[in-house]
Amino acid sequence: MAAANLLALLDDIATLMDDIAVMSKVAAKKTAGVLGDDLALNANQVQGVKADRELPVVWAVAKGSLLNKVILVPAALLISAFVPSLITVLLVLGGLYLCFEGAEKLLHKYLPHDDESAEREARINALADEKVDMVAFEKEKIKGAIRTDFILSAEIIVIALGSVTDATFTTQVGVLVALSIAITLGVYGLVAGIVKMDDVGLYLLRKSLTGTMNSLQRFFGRALLIAAPILMKTLAIVGTIAMFLVGGGILTHNIGFLHHTAVWFSELAPSIFTVMAIIADGLAGLIAGAILAVTFTLVSRLRKN
Repeated sequence: MAAANLLALLDDIATLMDDIAVMSKVAAKKTAGVLGDDLALNANQVQGVKADRELPVVWAVAKGSLLNKVILVPAALLISAFVPSLITVLLVLGGLYLCFEGAEKLLHKYLPHDDESAEREARINALADEKVDMVAFEKEKIKGAIRTDFILSAEIIVIALGSVTDATFTTQVGVLVALSIAITLGVYGLVAGIVKMDDVGLYLLRKSLTGTMNSLQRFFGRALLIAAPILMKTLAIVGTIAMFLVGGGILTHNIGFLHHTAVWFSELAPSIFTVMAIIADGLAGLIAGAILAVTFTLVSRLRKN
């Protein structure tokens, strides 16, 4: 009897783990846009830190990110348990925020702001001036990165929770916990690798002057130095596009008239329905983001005036 109960328990655990694994994959796909932006943003956040302090700063931000998720996961589960209708509202707000961030990035690209130039100049001066307290400088960078991570983590958790609303509470907990740990390890592990690419490339170039296999070391060293800035730019572009697609997709799936409009648009070319649906999501995200970004800019200017 005891053996049968144990086997039944193990079977239930295996089923639960399988459900968590499957639903985690679904949730991860839906959060891909935020993850791309999270990766690019955190890699950029480390810029301005001395090379030997890059990894400690990434580690500090990663610990802050885990703490953010320790706060956010129970909060999201409580909302889902007691006010489930609020999840849809939070999803829409998260989608609008993604669209706004994507549009703002485009505006920043073509209409750069003075504060960005001032921040870049202050960062360079801080590195050059020995009198500047770099510990305090790092702390400010870490605090800013953790604040940004809190917003992105909230979006990821809400989107993930929205994809498992029909699952049992235990499965929801398992998916959110597994996804939170995997995302934190994956994002900040990749950030650590990206920010050290140029250092590894420089090390290989120096090593090629005295070591063996000089040609191979020189080749890989140059390749890493060239690839590092290209990778950063690519991540930023892919992350921005994904923000429009994911944000727009959230809007078209949760707002009635946008959903009907997206379906109508997709049915204009039935043979490529999936492609048209993706384009519809992207257009919805782009239009919503542009409206929000322009409105925000106008309101900000009116307040200044």
